[in-house]
Amino acid sequence: MVGRGAGMNTFVIDPHADVAPYEQLRRQLIEQITAGQLPAETRLPAVRRLAAELALAPGTVARAYKELEAEGYLETRGRNGTVVASPAVNDPTVQAQRITAEYVTTMLSLGYDAKAIQERVLNALTGS
Repeated sequence: MVGRGAGMNTFVIDPHADVAPYEQLRRQLIEQITAGQLPAETRLPAVRRLAAELALAPGTVARAYKELEAEGYLETRGRNGTVVASPAVNDPTVQAQRITAEYVTTMLSLGYDAKAIQERVLNALTGS
């Protein structure tokens, strides 16, 4: 469970899944943010608290939060915690950065390395 307030939803981490636990959490957070279930400014639980609730290592939750922050979904405010970032709907640069980060993260989770990802992008651009 993410929290007890309105809009907070339960996350389910399958330790036997082929997808790493941090990636499962990351994807579920993205789904809930994009669906509006976790609106902008929603405060997320502290890393240690969520890790304890999900029976994960704190580093696993921290990695998911860090990647989501880099992708523009979350904002860390030091002692004030981590919140869902305000959407940058009208900023194409932020949108492009987010989409690219999602693509790269997904490709890495599928086992592609940086060179293979670059080749796929080049092939898509050239129609090869």
